[in-house]
Amino acid sequence: MKNITCFTGGPVDTRSYLVSLPEGNLLIDAPEGSAAYFKEAPINLLVLTHGHFDHVMDAAKIVREHHCPVMMHQITEDIVADTGLLRRLGLDFHVEPVKASQYLVEGPHQLFLGHSFDIFEVPGHCPGSICFYDAAAGLLYGGDVLFAGGVGRWDLPGGDRELLLDGIQKKLLPLPPQTRVLAGHGAETTIGHEAETNPYLR
Repeated sequence: MKNITCFTGGPVDTRSYLVSLPEGNLLIDAPEGSAAYFKEAPINLLVLTHGHFDHVMDAAKIVREHHCPVMMHQITEDIVADTGLLRRLGLDFHVEPVKASQYLVEGPHQLFLGHSFDIFEVPGHCPGSICFYDAAAGLLYGGDVLFAGGVGRWDLPGGDRELLLDGIQKKLLPLPPQTRVLAGHGAETTIGHEAETNPYLR
Protein backbone atom coordinates (compact mmCIF):
# COMPACT_ATOMS: atom_id res chain seq x y z
CA MET A 1 0.00 0.00 0.00
CA LYS A 2 1.16 3.52 -0.71
CA ASN A 3 2.51 5.65 2.08
CA ILE A 4 -0.33 7.94 3.20
CA THR A 5 -0.11 10.55 5.93
CA CYS A 6 -3.38 11.99 7.22
CA PHE A 7 -3.65 15.42 8.84
CA THR A 8 -6.80 16.66 10.57
CA GLY A 9 -7.15 20.37 11.29
CA GLY A 10 -9.14 23.55 11.06
CA PRO A 11 -12.36 24.57 12.80
CA VAL A 12 -14.38 21.51 11.71
CA ASP A 13 -11.70 18.78 11.85
CA THR A 14 -11.10 18.55 8.12
CA ARG A 15 -8.84 15.83 6.79
CA SER A 16 -6.10 16.08 4.19
CA TYR A 17 -3.97 13.26 2.83
CA LEU A 18 -0.34 13.31 1.71
CA VAL A 19 0.15 10.41 -0.70
CA SER A 20 3.58 9.20 -1.79
CA LEU A 21 3.53 8.49 -5.54
CA PRO A 22 6.25 7.44 -8.03
CA GLU A 23 7.09 11.01 -9.04
CA GLY A 24 6.54 12.83 -5.74
CA ASN A 25 4.04 13.66 -3.03
CA LEU A 26 0.41 14.45 -3.75
CA LEU A 27 -1.54 16.44 -1.15
CA ILE A 28 -5.32 16.11 -1.23
CA ASP A 29 -6.99 19.18 0.31
CA ALA A 30 -5.50 21.92 2.44
CA PRO A 31 -7.31 22.58 5.72
CA GLU A 32 -6.07 25.14 8.21
CA GLY A 33 -2.83 23.89 9.77
CA SER A 34 -1.85 21.61 6.92
CA ALA A 35 0.82 24.03 5.63
CA ALA A 36 2.61 23.96 8.97
CA TYR A 37 2.14 20.20 9.42
CA PHE A 38 3.59 19.34 6.01
CA LYS A 39 6.15 22.16 5.96
CA GLU A 40 9.15 19.78 5.88
CA ALA A 41 7.55 17.24 3.55
CA PRO A 42 7.95 18.10 -0.13
CA ILE A 43 4.58 18.68 -1.77
CA ASN A 44 4.82 18.23 -5.53
CA LEU A 45 1.14 18.63 -6.38
CA LEU A 46 -1.91 19.89 -4.48
CA VAL A 47 -5.41 18.85 -5.52
CA LEU A 48 -8.64 20.19 -4.03
CA THR A 49 -11.77 18.07 -3.78
CA HIS A 50 -14.08 21.11 -3.61
CA GLY A 51 -14.18 24.78 -2.73
CA HIS A 52 -15.58 24.92 0.80
CA PHE A 53 -13.44 27.07 3.08
CA ASP A 54 -12.37 24.29 5.45
CA HIS A 55 -10.71 22.33 2.63
CA VAL A 56 -8.83 25.23 1.06
CA MET A 57 -7.74 27.52 3.91
CA ASP A 58 -4.01 26.75 3.49
CA ALA A 59 -4.03 26.14 -0.27
CA ALA A 60 -2.47 29.43 -1.35
CA LYS A 61 0.17 29.20 1.37
CA ILE A 62 1.13 25.65 0.36
CA VAL A 63 1.41 26.62 -3.30
CA ARG A 64 3.58 29.58 -2.37
CA GLU A 65 5.86 27.71 0.03
CA HIS A 66 6.29 24.52 -2.00
CA HIS A 67 6.20 26.12 -5.46
CA CYS A 68 3.83 23.34 -6.50
CA PRO A 69 1.00 23.33 -9.01
CA VAL A 70 -2.57 23.11 -7.76
CA MET A 71 -5.42 21.38 -9.57
CA MET A 72 -9.15 21.77 -8.98
CA HIS A 73 -12.46 21.85 -10.79
CA GLN A 74 -13.08 25.16 -12.54
CA ILE A 75 -16.11 25.76 -10.30
CA THR A 76 -13.88 25.29 -7.24
CA GLU A 77 -11.64 28.11 -8.41
CA ASP A 78 -14.70 30.36 -8.69
CA ILE A 79 -15.94 29.41 -5.20
CA VAL A 80 -12.55 30.06 -3.58
CA ALA A 81 -12.33 33.41 -5.37
CA ASP A 82 -15.73 34.52 -4.01
CA THR A 83 -14.44 36.44 -1.01
CA GLY A 84 -17.94 37.47 0.03
CA LEU A 85 -19.31 33.93 0.30
CA LEU A 86 -18.20 33.35 3.88
CA ARG A 87 -19.61 36.69 5.00
CA ARG A 88 -22.94 35.85 3.38
CA LEU A 89 -22.95 32.59 5.36
CA GLY A 90 -22.20 34.48 8.57
CA LEU A 91 -18.71 32.97 8.93
CA ASP A 92 -15.78 35.06 10.11
CA PHE A 93 -12.99 33.35 8.16
CA HIS A 94 -10.68 34.63 5.45
CA VAL A 95 -9.49 32.37 2.63
CA GLU A 96 -6.76 33.56 0.32
CA PRO A 97 -7.82 32.88 -3.29
CA VAL A 98 -5.69 30.51 -5.34
CA LYS A 99 -5.62 30.06 -9.11
CA ALA A 100 -5.63 26.60 -10.66
CA SER A 101 -2.56 25.48 -12.56
CA GLN A 102 -4.86 23.05 -14.35
CA TYR A 103 -8.54 22.20 -14.09
CA LEU A 104 -9.74 18.76 -13.07
CA VAL A 105 -12.30 17.03 -15.25
CA GLU A 106 -14.13 13.75 -14.82
CA GLY A 107 -12.61 10.71 -16.48
CA PRO A 108 -10.69 7.45 -15.99
CA HIS A 109 -6.95 6.73 -15.96
CA GLN A 110 -5.62 10.22 -15.33
CA LEU A 111 -1.96 10.45 -14.36
CA PHE A 112 -0.90 12.35 -11.28
CA LEU A 113 2.81 12.20 -10.43
CA GLY A 114 3.19 8.97 -12.38
CA HIS A 115 0.15 7.19 -10.91
CA SER A 116 -3.29 6.59 -12.39
CA PHE A 117 -6.50 7.84 -10.76
CA ASP A 118 -10.09 7.87 -11.93
CA ILE A 119 -11.85 11.17 -11.28
CA PHE A 120 -15.54 11.26 -10.46
CA GLU A 121 -17.45 14.52 -10.38
CA VAL A 122 -20.13 14.12 -7.72
CA PRO A 123 -21.87 17.44 -7.02
CA GLY A 124 -24.74 17.92 -4.62
CA HIS A 125 -22.73 18.73 -1.52
CA CYS A 126 -20.89 21.41 -3.46
CA PRO A 127 -20.77 22.25 -7.17
CA GLY A 128 -17.61 20.90 -8.76
CA SER A 129 -17.02 18.32 -6.03
CA ILE A 130 -14.44 15.69 -7.02
CA CYS A 131 -13.62 12.18 -5.78
CA PHE A 132 -10.30 10.49 -6.59
CA TYR A 133 -10.31 6.72 -7.06
CA ASP A 134 -7.02 4.81 -6.90
CA ALA A 135 -8.00 1.44 -8.35
CA ALA A 136 -4.55 -0.09 -7.86
CA ALA A 137 -4.60 0.65 -4.13
CA GLY A 138 -8.35 0.11 -3.65
CA LEU A 139 -8.79 3.62 -2.23
CA LEU A 140 -11.33 6.36 -2.75
CA TYR A 141 -10.47 9.87 -1.58
CA GLY A 142 -14.03 11.06 -1.22
CA GLY A 143 -13.88 14.66 -0.03
CA ASP A 144 -17.24 15.55 1.51
CA VAL A 145 -19.36 13.27 -0.69
CA LEU A 146 -19.54 10.02 1.29
CA PHE A 147 -18.82 9.49 4.98
CA ALA A 148 -18.96 6.60 7.41
CA GLY A 149 -22.69 6.45 8.09
CA GLY A 150 -23.47 9.66 6.25
CA VAL A 151 -23.17 11.83 3.18
CA GLY A 152 -22.21 15.44 2.58
CA ARG A 153 -24.64 18.12 3.71
CA TRP A 154 -26.72 19.69 0.96
CA ASP A 155 -28.07 22.79 2.70
CA LEU A 156 -25.23 25.13 1.65
CA PRO A 157 -25.29 27.26 -1.54
CA GLY A 158 -25.33 24.99 -4.59
CA GLY A 159 -26.33 21.94 -2.56
CA ASP A 160 -28.78 19.42 -4.00
CA ARG A 161 -29.81 16.28 -2.12
CA GLU A 162 -31.08 14.33 -5.11
CA LEU A 163 -28.03 15.17 -7.20
CA LEU A 164 -25.71 14.07 -4.41
CA LEU A 165 -27.43 10.77 -3.69
CA ASP A 166 -27.80 9.98 -7.39
CA GLY A 167 -24.09 10.57 -7.95
CA ILE A 168 -23.13 8.33 -5.05
CA GLN A 169 -25.43 5.55 -6.26
CA LYS A 170 -24.27 5.69 -9.88
CA LYS A 171 -20.57 6.47 -9.53
CA LEU A 172 -19.31 5.33 -6.12
CA LEU A 173 -21.38 2.34 -5.02
CA PRO A 174 -20.46 0.33 -8.17
CA LEU A 175 -16.81 0.35 -7.00
CA PRO A 176 -15.52 -2.89 -5.44
CA PRO A 177 -17.09 -3.34 -1.99
CA GLN A 178 -13.69 -3.61 -0.31
CA THR A 179 -12.70 -0.14 -1.56
CA ARG A 180 -11.53 1.94 1.39
CA VAL A 181 -13.09 5.38 1.63
CA LEU A 182 -10.87 8.15 3.02
CA ALA A 183 -13.22 11.06 3.51
CA GLY A 184 -12.80 14.73 4.28
CA HIS A 185 -14.15 14.23 7.81
CA GLY A 186 -14.49 11.32 10.19
CA ALA A 187 -13.53 7.68 10.23
CA GLU A 188 -12.43 5.49 7.36
CA THR A 189 -15.04 3.16 5.90
CA THR A 190 -15.58 0.96 2.85
CA ILE A 191 -17.91 1.11 -0.12
CA GLY A 192 -19.45 -2.23 0.82
CA HIS A 193 -20.14 -1.20 4.40
CA GLU A 194 -21.83 2.01 3.31
CA ALA A 195 -23.87 0.25 0.62
CA GLU A 196 -25.23 -2.09 3.30
CA THR A 197 -25.64 0.22 6.29
CA ASN A 198 -25.66 3.90 5.31
CA PRO A 199 -29.18 5.17 6.05
CA TYR A 200 -28.99 7.81 3.30
CA LEU A 201 -28.38 5.16 0.63
CA ARG A 202 -31.29 2.86 1.38
